[in-house]
Amino acid sequence: MSLFSLGLYMDGALVELDRSDLLALFGGLAELGVGLPYFVVDLLGRGGGDVTAVTYEYGYTFLIVAGLLNMLIVLDVFDIAVGRKD
Repeated sequence: MSLFSLGLYMDGALVELDRSDLLALFGGLAELGVGLPYFVVDLLGRGGGDVTAVTYEYGYTFLIVAGLLNMLIVLDVFDIAVGRKD
């Protein structure tokens, strides 16, 4: 949540799920990994970003990394539940 909040604070943008641009699609799917906060921010109309802000790229990266880290935690929990990891 800290990375996601900082990403929004730094004027990062939530990525549209656009099938025509593969890189944007992967970025959008990565941000979806945050879960419920992604949908709340999207419904409130926040997360549009400001491309002219100096911190825009950092915020954008923070938003993507927050989702990817959540996905990594889910995979780790699954490995522990299945017994592949102690």
